[in-house]
Amino acid sequence: MRIIGDGFLGRNLAAAFDGRFPDVTAIAAGVSSTSAAAPAEYDREAQLVYEALEQCRREGRRLVFFSTASFSMYGFPDGEAAETDPVRPPNVYGRHKLALETVVRSSGAEHLILRLSHVVGPHQRPHQLLPTLVRHVLDGEVTIHQGAYRDLLDVRDLIHAIGGLLGDGVTGEVVNVASGVPLPVQEIVEAIERRLGVTARHVLRPGASAITRASVQRLRKLVPDFRADTTDRDHLGSLLDACLPYCAALSPDAAAG
Repeated sequence: MRIIGDGFLGRNLAAAFDGRFPDVTAIAAGVSSTSAAAPAEYDREAQLVYEALEQCRREGRRLVFFSTASFSMYGFPDGEAAETDPVRPPNVYGRHKLALETVVRSSGAEHLILRLSHVVGPHQRPHQLLPTLVRHVLDGEVTIHQGAYRDLLDVRDLIHAIGGLLGDGVTGEVVNVASGVPLPVQEIVEAIERRLGVTARHVLRPGASAITRASVQRLRKLVPDFRADTTDRDHLGSLLDACLPYCAALSPDAAAG
């Protein structure tokens, strides 16, 4: 696999697929945060996608493009959000990803578009969701928006899904890759506290229920054993057991101690 980018996703892809899928290019670079609003960042990602698509079309390669299955694409629908549902992205990040999906589909290159929820695992950057929550817990105070949910996708599950899709030659598809189990942010924070043996002060901000539930029916049809050995009940626990040591090591206080 040819991997563009050496950040969180890039490093995990490289570890998993070194020497495999030589005809595939995966773009693991670009805007990684919904709060990134600088036009230059979006322009850089767009140019990167244009160039990679042209190379893939010219060389007969398959492109894997990572989009989003979060609120930024689907908003807060009443039920599960499927890949074929009409979408009206509510922010610039979602509109940017949707526009690039259109470019990928119309490029003439073989492609696979994966809409991801909140991926967590080793090599995450400090600004991303789980490292941020861990840092705030260790600092002793966490602001929690009541009603907020997040679908945490273990990077190991993502790697498994990509391997299954590419191994079966899936192409020309848009696929949600998510746990399918959105969790209250407060529950995530409390689980972090239990594992770290720390109790932080919770600053609660009132808010309405805000759940984005991405449908994983298409994913399970294409990769039938996706998360087959992990029940909904122990999903968060197994994910935190794998990720917390890395996230805690990112904390300046942990490093000092």
